[in-house]
Amino acid sequence: MASQFGGLRPTHLWKHFEDILKIPHCSGNEKAFGEYILAAAKDLGLEAKRDKVGNVLVRKPATPGHENAEGVILQGHLDMVGEKNSDVVHDFAKDPIRASIKGEWVQAEGTTLGADNGIGAAACLAVMEDKGLVHGPLEFLFTVDEETGLTGANKLAKGFLKGTMLLNLDSEEEGTFTIGCSGGADSVIMRTLKRKKAASGNLYRLLISGLRGGHSGIDIHQGRGNAIKLLARMLVQAQKEHRVELVQMEGGNKRNAIPREAWALISVRPAAVKALAGSFKKAFEKIRAEYKSVETGVKYAFDKVDGREFALAAESQRNLLNLLAGLPHGVVAMHPEIAGLVETSTNLAIIRCEKKQAQIVCSTRSSVASALQATREVLEAVCALAGAKIAMQDGYPGWMPNLQSALLAKLLEVHRKVTGKEAEVKAIHAGLECGIIGEKYTGMDMISFGPTIEHPHSPDERVHIGSVERFWTFVTAALAALS
Repeated sequence: MASQFGGLRPTHLWKHFEDILKIPHCSGNEKAFGEYILAAAKDLGLEAKRDKVGNVLVRKPATPGHENAEGVILQGHLDMVGEKNSDVVHDFAKDPIRASIKGEWVQAEGTTLGADNGIGAAACLAVMEDKGLVHGPLEFLFTVDEETGLTGANKLAKGFLKGTMLLNLDSEEEGTFTIGCSGGADSVIMRTLKRKKAASGNLYRLLISGLRGGHSGIDIHQGRGNAIKLLARMLVQAQKEHRVELVQMEGGNKRNAIPREAWALISVRPAAVKALAGSFKKAFEKIRAEYKSVETGVKYAFDKVDGREFALAAESQRNLLNLLAGLPHGVVAMHPEIAGLVETSTNLAIIRCEKKQAQIVCSTRSSVASALQATREVLEAVCALAGAKIAMQDGYPGWMPNLQSALLAKLLEVHRKVTGKEAEVKAIHAGLECGIIGEKYTGMDMISFGPTIEHPHSPDERVHIGSVERFWTFVTAALAALS
C-alpha cells in the first residue's frame, strides 16, 4: 500500500514517522517502539542496547576522516501523550494513530498525533540510516516515560553515554534554540469522602467540554480554561441557591495537560430540576463571556442519566468543592528579567472520586527552586484548611541557560548560513530532559530545537510539513559542522 506521506521530504524521515504512528507508545507502553529502533539498528549493523528501564542507545561510527571529532548525541523520547476528544473511539494501548495531510500540516483524527516526540525520533532514525551524511561519532538516545515522569532520563546510568554535546530534538518552534527550562514537581492530594443515600434517584450529568487544553507549561500563560476549575465553580455557585447532592466528579487525564473536559454526576429532586438547569445556564453564559477570546468551542451539557447512587454527605461535598475552588491554577509569576517567560505556575490537572476518597493531582513548575517550593507550600496550606492530605512527590531539576556555550555559538552560525536568518534563543517554562541529563553528565553542552508543532498534548496537535524539511536540512548541516 502506498505511503500517505510518500510525497513529503525527507522521504526516510516521514517513512519512519508513518511507521511510528502504527506503534502504540503512550507513556509506560514504549516497549514495541524500542524494539522497532533496535531492529532498525540491527539491520544497519549498528551497535545498540537497551537499559533496565527501557532507554535505547544506538551508536553510529563517524564518517571516515572524522573519527577524532567530539561525540554528538541526538536525543528524544519514545513516549507520547494520549488525549482524544470524548466522541472519538480510540484505544491508545492498541490502535494506530489515524493521521492525514491537511494543507501544510499533518494532523490526527480527534486524537493527539504524537509528533511530540515522534518527529524527533523519526529524524534520529533517518540519520541512523542515511549513509550520505558527514558527521563525527554519533549516539542516539531514546528515553522512556518523558511525558509523565521523566523516568528514562532520571534512571539513566552514568557512563551510559560517551558524547560531550547533546542535541535534544524535542522543541516545537522552528528557528528557535532552547537553552534552558524550568524544574517541576507533582503533588497528589487525597480527601476522605463520606456518603449517604441520595435523597432522590433523579440523576443528572453536568459536563464541561470543548476547551482547548494544551501543555501545562508551554500554554499555561494563554489564559485557557481549566475544565475542573470551571465545573467546581458552577457547582459551588449552584449549591448556594439549590439543594445539589454531588455523587461523582471526574476531570483531566494527564498531569502535564490542562484539563479540557470534566463532569459531575448529581442527584436533583424532580421539582428542582428546572430551576437548577436555569442556574447552570446563567453560570455558563458568564463563563463563555469571560473566555470568549480564547475558548470559542467551550460548551456544557446537563442531561438526565439512569441509576440511583449514594451522594456525598453535606460536609464532604462542601469541603471537596471548596478545596477545588481554592487550589490555585495558572501563572503564579512571570520571569522578572526575561520578557514573556513564565517563571512559576501550577496546573490543577486531575480529579477522580472513588467511593471513599477523592484524588486530585497538581503539577507545579518553576525555573527558581525556592519559588517552586513556595508554590507547593500554598497547595499544602489549602489542603490543610480543607482537611485533605497531600503527598509532594520528588521533582526534576531545571536547566540553567549558558549563553557562552560553544555548541550554541556553532549552531547559531550554521543556522545563519543555512536559513539566512538569526535563530531565536530562549528558555521555556516546561521540563526538558536536558536538565536531568546535564545534572548526571557535568559539562555536557546541550541545546534543544525542532520543527513547528502546534497544540501538543491535545487532539488539535499538528506538525508543519515545510518546517520538518527545513529542520532536517539544519540537523544534517549541524552534524557536518560539528564533525
